Amino acid sequence: MGSTSDIKNNFVMELNGNLWKVVEFLHVKPGKGNAFVRTKLKKIPGGQVVEQTFRSGEKINDVKLMANEMTYLYSDESHYHVMDNETYEQIPIAVELMASVKDFLKENDTVKVLFRDSTPVDVEIAAHVILEITETDPGLRGDTATGGSKPAFLETGLKVTVPLFLNIGDKVKVDTRTGVYLERVRA
Repeated sequence: MGSTSDIKNNFVMELNGNLWKVVEFLHVKPGKGNAFVRTKLKKIPGGQVVEQTFRSGEKINDVKLMANEMTYLYSDESHYHVMDNETYEQIPIAVELMASVKDFLKENDTVKVLFRDSTPVDVEIAAHVILEITETDPGLRGDTATGGSKPAFLETGLKVTVPLFLNIGDKVKVDTRTGVYLERVRA
C-alpha cells in the first residue's frame, strides 16, 4: 500500500481491479484548498489512457512488477514468442499485449517484458528504433529544402511520412511512442 507521494512516471498501481501505469503526473498546491495529484494513467494491458485526480495523501495500491530483458523471436496467429536472455526459456505472449509495439519489432530485437508474479502483463521497447524503408516513391534530388513529404512503408509494415529525398533501402529513426519519422540514419 502506498500513497500519492509515491506517484512518479512509470509507477504501476491497481485501481478498480485493473493495472495502470502513470504516464504523466502533476502535484498541484492551489492557493486555497487541499493539494492534489493530477495523473494520466495507461491501462496495462490495453493501452487505454485516462485522466485521474487523487487527493494528497490518499492511499493507493502500488504493484511491483518484475522486468526481464528478452529477445523477440517470431510470431504466429495467436502469440509472439520471446526468449529469456539468461535461461533461454521461450515464452509465448498474447497478441493483445504486443498491440502497441508490434509495428516496431523485428526478429532478434530486445524487449522488456513486465511480469506480475509469473504472468506477462506488458511489453516495453526502446523509445526509438531504426528501420529500413521497403516501399516508397522514388526520391527527388534537391528537394531537401522544400519540406515536402511522402508516405513510406518500413520493413515491419509500419507506414510513416518521410521527406521527399529518401529512397527504398534508406534507414530511418522512428519514435516508438508516436510512430513519427525522426531522421535518416547513415550506415
